[in-house]
Amino acid sequence: MSSPDSRIVSADTPAVVVPSGEPVVIPAGTTVQITHRLGGNLTLTWEYGMVRVSGQYAANLGEEREVASKKEKKKREEGSTPFDEDIWEALKNVFDPEIPVNIVDLGLIYSMEVKPITEPPPASPKDQRYKVWIKMTLTAPGCGMGPSIAADARERVLQVDGVSDAQVDIVWDPPWNQSMISEEGRMALGMV
Repeated sequence: MSSPDSRIVSADTPAVVVPSGEPVVIPAGTTVQITHRLGGNLTLTWEYGMVRVSGQYAANLGEEREVASKKEKKKREEGSTPFDEDIWEALKNVFDPEIPVNIVDLGLIYSMEVKPITEPPPASPKDQRYKVWIKMTLTAPGCGMGPSIAADARERVLQVDGVSDAQVDIVWDPPWNQSMISEEGRMALGMV
């Protein structure tokens, strides 16, 4: 994270309004201020409020795109089910802007399920498409960032090889509590 940093957008850039999660396009030539850099995403303010921009558009703001880890990945066969570990890794790049710990380590993801899309039926096994359903919660029911965090989670999952669709639902049962934070999350928050 860093202090606000003024930039001029070099090309029309898709963004998500914070906290509503509504999509918007920032026109080329617009002056924005980068307020946060977290999980590869950029949080900006501009004349219409606050937005989040995916790291894939970082170059439009004069930033370098965050490079994925060098971890060796298994090759997925065309048409086969997306790897669960790739989906979880994608979700670890989603952050609550107010807490510097990803939503997986915060314990906000309650379930993740991958199912084949059956309509229309695939022409061949290699054409099989998959949808990911995620149930997540927030640290507090009144958190206004919920739609924005859910939109970021969906966007990250859609970038996983083999995922054609994703749905992220915010649920409140069971209520979240600090005991759900992983060991890594506790260390990052200084709770250990």
